[in-house]
Formats: sequence, structure tokens, C-alpha cells
Amino acid sequence: MNTDLDGWPFDQHAYGLRQSQRDREIAEAFESVRSTARQLLATAEDQLARLPAQAVQARWAWQLSTLRDALDRLDTLHQEWQQTRAALPLTARPGTPAYDEALADHDAEAWSYLDDWATHGHIVIDINTTVRTTPSTPAPQPTAKPAPVSGRPTPARRQ
Repeated sequence: MNTDLDGWPFDQHAYGLRQSQRDREIAEAFESVRSTARQLLATAEDQLARLPAQAVQARWAWQLSTLRDALDRLDTLHQEWQQTRAALPLTARPGTPAYDEALADHDAEAWSYLDDWATHGHIVIDINTTVRTTPSTPAPQPTAKPAPVSGRPTPARRQ
């Protein structure tokens, strides 16, 4: 147990280091998804719009919206990190306190949005699986029309 009965950490410094490590690991893991995240969301939204209503889970639209909002915020934070990193002194490199503290602050800000992706990101796969396993709506049957008869003389009508 690392906390007392009220949830306060026994060793605040060690707790903070573990939290920073968690934040960094989650941020690094998301980097492999970042470049395709918008396309994944767009595909899922398109698929969701084409699914029959009875195959759709009500929470999916909300979850996609949550993922899109989180990605927008992560993009903003990424741009802010780029600016922060550019403003650091030339001596601030990974492993130096100035760099590591700035990166830890960035990761801490991003954590809740990354957690949204960790919590709800699976719905992109769930929607795709539903699309692949839901029978498509059959096309309406064509209305039978008599074929035109060609090459035969039309019989004269008698009055």
C-alpha cells in the first residue's frame, strides 16, 4: 500500500515520480496512434452513419465525440509542447531538469485526454466489427415491367 487510509501517498516524491512515469509511458504509447487517429475517427463516424439503427449502441456517438474532443486538445497540447521546447535553453536536453520538468508538465496536462483514448478508443474497433458482421440491408426488389416486344406486328383492334 502506497497511501494512507484517506488516499494520501506516504511518500509524495516517489508517488510523483511514478505518476510522471505513467504519464510519459501513456504519451509514448499514443504516439503510434497519433498520425492515424483522425482517419480512424472519420472512418468510424462514416461507418456509424451507415449502420442500421438496431445495430448501433447509443453510447458510440458520445464516445466518438469524446475521442475527437480529446484529440483536438492533444493536438493543441502538442503544439504548445513544441513551442515550450523551442523556448528552452540550448542546454535543456532530455535528462536535464529543465527539459524533464517541462515534459512532465506537458504529460500531466495530456494525461486525462490520453486516458479518454485508453478508455474509449476500442469503440473504433467495435464499430468496425459491427459493420463487418451486420448483414447489409437488402436492395429493394425491382418492380417487374413487361419487356417490350419487338419484331412482331401489333394486332389491329376491332371496334
